[in-house]
Amino acid sequence: MTEHSKVAYQVMWNRMISVVEEQAQALVRTAFSTSVREAGDLSAGVYNEAGDMLAQAVTGTPGHVNAMADAVGHFIRRIGRDNMFQGDVYLSNDPWEGTGHKHDITVVTPSFHNGALIGFFACTAHVTDIGGRGFGADANDVHEEGLYLPIMKFADRGTVDQTLLALIRGNVREPDQLVGDIYALANCNEIGHRRLIDMVEEFGLADLTGISDFILTNSREATLARINALTPGSASGHLRIDGYDTPIDLHVTLTIEKDRILSDWDGTSGLDKKGINVPLVYTKAYACYALKCAIAPEIPNNAASLAPFEITAPENSIVNAKFPAPVALRHVIGHMVPDTVYNALDKLLPNTVPAEGAGCLCNFQVSLRPRMDGDAPEDAVRAEVLTFNSGGSGARPTLDGMNATAFPSGVMTMPVEATEQVGPVLIWRKELRPDSGGAGEFRGGLGQYMDVGAREGHEFDISLMLDRVDHPAQGRREGGAGGATRLARSDGAAVRGKGKQFIPHGTVVQMGFPGGAGYGNPNRRDPARVKRDVALGYITPEHAAEHYNISADEIAEALSRAKRGEIV
Repeated sequence: MTEHSKVAYQVMWNRMISVVEEQAQALVRTAFSTSVREAGDLSAGVYNEAGDMLAQAVTGTPGHVNAMADAVGHFIRRIGRDNMFQGDVYLSNDPWEGTGHKHDITVVTPSFHNGALIGFFACTAHVTDIGGRGFGADANDVHEEGLYLPIMKFADRGTVDQTLLALIRGNVREPDQLVGDIYALANCNEIGHRRLIDMVEEFGLADLTGISDFILTNSREATLARINALTPGSASGHLRIDGYDTPIDLHVTLTIEKDRILSDWDGTSGLDKKGINVPLVYTKAYACYALKCAIAPEIPNNAASLAPFEITAPENSIVNAKFPAPVALRHVIGHMVPDTVYNALDKLLPNTVPAEGAGCLCNFQVSLRPRMDGDAPEDAVRAEVLTFNSGGSGARPTLDGMNATAFPSGVMTMPVEATEQVGPVLIWRKELRPDSGGAGEFRGGLGQYMDVGAREGHEFDISLMLDRVDHPAQGRREGGAGGATRLARSDGAAVRGKGKQFIPHGTVVQMGFPGGAGYGNPNRRDPARVKRDVALGYITPEHAAEHYNISADEIAEALSRAKRGEIV
């Protein structure tokens, strides 16, 4: 390979990354579901002819894209190369051959150039409804969790399967929204294909063999160099979280060896009766993500840079659920995988990884309908509203945690305005939660308060997908714990962290999302930072006096200066 060809291939690599980012942005602009448009709960990627992922979009979630890295191989096997034609589009929501649960639709499109198959584009989006019980943890097996779409053709040589569309429409609560999302997924793949062909023609390529070899070889060598620069060793990590009815224990043993890092989940809790189980593909996605963030964050994500991270777990443990286990809320457990990995990695690479954070997204879905305990107004409607929200992330070795920021999922918190415009839901309160960030030399990120109700004349079921109620995020290196999740109702009734719960007309659900934990001894925190936190309302004077080495007079002075508009 000449020096000039290396430069050209590097240009092409960068171009492919921009192609898949345009692919993802096309999906954001055309999707019907607010979870895609507003939260970015999606992924997009380009693959070579063998089904190896070459590049992924920056926009999207690691749970989707790292799981989707394996999915295209399943599509190739199920469809068959002899049955692939220009104009085809394939889809599936198989939890074990897709991205972990039925609410994710994965669409794969073969890319042809001059009549020859040269690669694939794939994308995934979370859809608001797929039928069944609805999005929640209450199912007893996967069959209750909605319509199953095996790997199959959505379009055959450009002709959409109308029978498939009729079946989809007849089995979901929001048919126009779901069908619109499927067309958006197919469209974004088509845009990626067009941009790829532009690149292929510009550089005079017959296929993707050369650029594929360049990307995968360089990515693998760079990743192995990072791994082999580490001191070999082994360490264990443990995390206890709420679960559904009983706590869940996650155990991992990390082993750094030559050319690989092993992540073994032996000792982890077994399957749960309810839908919080995790297919191994999703566990792999977040375990790999956690390790890459800590060890090789600058190396682009593709099949070769993921390969040295080997993930194993006992069959029918909660992180390796087998069919037909219920898996709808696999993210609630899966998002806790990185904190478990970091509890082990901190022993091998001290002063590298953050303290524990909120972990899983603070999501809930509201199923609204006209009130049934009295007369409802004529304009009362039924609607399904899904909203994505975040607690605080854990403090880092040299930085405070991020407020109301989703780690590890990376999705965005959905604006109130976007949530309220898709159904008769009312968000009465949404603000940062003071004192929820764990104390430390570096403070944990704050969670949020969120109060939710419905417009006049409506009642609703709320399906909560929360954790950290009984097991808040734990600090690192003497850092304090983050604030636990807090739940209440305006009528005084109890609220559970998971499961569908009926909320009568006029009642408001009051939620306090968890904060991230602190890092380092709080007595070492810069007093100026404490004063600034008080002035900004991140912590109360009482919290400052209790957890930090600062006097009441200094706190009072900080508040006085803040009232005068002075910078603290």
